[in-house]
Amino acid sequence: MESWFLYALGAAVFAGLTTILTKIGLKGVDSHLATAIRTMVVIAFAWIIVFIAGSQGGIMYMDARTWVFLVLSGLATGGAWLCRYRALKFGNVNKVTPIAKTSTILTMLLAFVFLSEPVGWVMVAAMVLMGTGTWLMLELNKKAKTPAPVNEEKTGKGWLFFAVLAAVFASLTAIFGSVGVNEMDANLWTAMRTVIVALLSWMMVYSTGGQKKIKSVSLKSWVFLILSGLATGGSWLLFYHALKIGNASLVVPIDQLSILLTMGFARLFLGERFTKQSLVGLVILTTGILLPAVVGMIV
Repeated sequence: MESWFLYALGAAVFAGLTTILTKIGLKGVDSHLATAIRTMVVIAFAWIIVFIAGSQGGIMYMDARTWVFLVLSGLATGGAWLCRYRALKFGNVNKVTPIAKTSTILTMLLAFVFLSEPVGWVMVAAMVLMGTGTWLMLELNKKAKTPAPVNEEKTGKGWLFFAVLAAVFASLTAIFGSVGVNEMDANLWTAMRTVIVALLSWMMVYSTGGQKKIKSVSLKSWVFLILSGLATGGSWLLFYHALKIGNASLVVPIDQLSILLTMGFARLFLGERFTKQSLVGLVILTTGILLPAVVGMIV
């Protein structure tokens, strides 16, 4: 089995845990503040790995091109986080997650346009399946019996706007990362871009006065946000190792399998319900996600 596949699969497991842990930790906490708190955990995690691996010296060999893509990747990641966790605060996981996963389709298209990665019938079929599966899951959620969160009742479909933006930023993150990480160690890349994400997150916190709410964050929220940050750190490290040795159009779909864990945990720990149409949509979406990687490994 290809090593990039194992790295990407491991990233998916940690990413699935991240969403649920963050959703729980967000209760009663400003989404921007929550993002900033968990980013600090990721920074600590990432730099510990860098110093253990002894790759910190790579900073001295970074050229202007690598710095540009590092900054772009960090800004895109920060945008994706801020938007996704804003969406999670206002909407159910089983609504936000399918929209966020459409970033895979955009990533495939951008990889074709900017990275010259091939898009044949397999990729086209995968995109159609993922789009169809996502639509079925969203159609289901309009009829689902899961009660809407209090915040969603007040904001209507505001979560949808942030979920779509999160998908766009996530796809840009993958493309910028695929280009930039080729020039440096994956651990160092992860650590440095996390610093950029943290700066962006704390700028958002202070611009909205969120720093005044730190004292009101409950112990439970602190615990789950810290666990979420650790899970994110693990997911990032594995994801960028996979990107370093595999094509973005193959790595990203495998990483997106985190949706299976996310939806399962949402049912188990958050009590969010699904119908037969939702399960059909999930199966179709998963098939689309797996198709390029499976065919790629066989061929």
